[in-house]
Amino acid sequence: MRNRLRFGELLLNLILIISGLAMMIVSLKIGFGTFRKPGSGLFPFLCGFIISSTSIILMVKGMLKGYPSFFKTAEMKKFIWLMIPFILWMMLIPFFGYVVMTFICTFSLSKILGLKGWLNPLGLSLGTTALCYILFDYFLYLDLPRGFLS
Repeated sequence: MRNRLRFGELLLNLILIISGLAMMIVSLKIGFGTFRKPGSGLFPFLCGFIISSTSIILMVKGMLKGYPSFFKTAEMKKFIWLMIPFILWMMLIPFFGYVVMTFICTFSLSKILGLKGWLNPLGLSLGTTALCYILFDYFLYLDLPRGFLS
C-alpha cells in the first residue's frame, strides 16, 4: 500500500512539473514585454515557474525523506468535499450570477473547513462577496456575471 501511495505522489509531482514547464514554454511564445510594460506572458511564466520549482522540491524531498500521506481516506474526503463547491461555482455562475454563487461557495467552504456556528460563516461569506464585488465591479470595471439578477 505504501508503494502505491509513493507512486501516486511521484506521478502527481511529475504531472505538475510537466504542466508548469508547458506553461512556461507557451508564455515564452506569448511574450514578456518589459517590467515597465508587462506583456501577457509574464504572469503565466511566473506561475509555471512556481508550480514546476515547488513540485521539483517536493519530489526531491519526498524521495529523500518519504512522502507525506496525502492519499489517506480522511484527507481525500476533505479534498473532494472542498472541490465540489468550486466546481459548482464554475458551472452555475452563468445562471445564478457572481454574487449569489460566491456567497454560497464561500459559505460552503467555511463550513467544510470547520468554521463554528452560523454567524461566522455568514459574516465571512457576506464580507468576501461584498469585497470581491466592490473590487472587481467598481474599481477594476469588470463585467461580472449577473445571472438571474440582470
